[in-house]
Amino acid sequence: MSAKGTPAVRAAARIPHRLLEYAYDPDADAIGLQAADALGLPPERVFKTLIVALDADRLACAVIPVAARLNLKALAAAAGAKKADLADPQKAERATGYVVGGISPLGQKRRLPTFIDRSAEMLDEMVVNGGRRGLQIALAPADLVRLTAAAVGAFTA
Repeated sequence: MSAKGTPAVRAAARIPHRLLEYAYDPDADAIGLQAADALGLPPERVFKTLIVALDADRLACAVIPVAARLNLKALAAAAGAKKADLADPQKAERATGYVVGGISPLGQKRRLPTFIDRSAEMLDEMVVNGGRRGLQIALAPADLVRLTAAAVGAFTA
């Protein structure tokens, strides 16, 4: 599949955005930090997409800076759940249509409730996964919020 063919890129087609590509390292300890480093971007501008299981039966999407840790309690509270845990990778892949390391908040196979960390609001442009390993999309945070119908809040520990 070409970069232009990812569902995430197609979802971003209606808004101003830039595509950024880098050499994905499958052995990197922290994929998001590796992406920021490879692209020469500060980690606070690059966001990772985490799929979370809510009360073990619902999935949600969290978008937080790559250097941050997800506050599962804050996310559960925002989602109206009692508990949140990182989702099983296979379930995340089935629900989103993307492989781990290439999961985007945009163009998911099954649109999941999305929660974006409020640190994004301080940026003119943020970077999220473009739907495949080694591809990122740079866009305005407000556009990502609108395209994903996201809730914005404090979701980092």
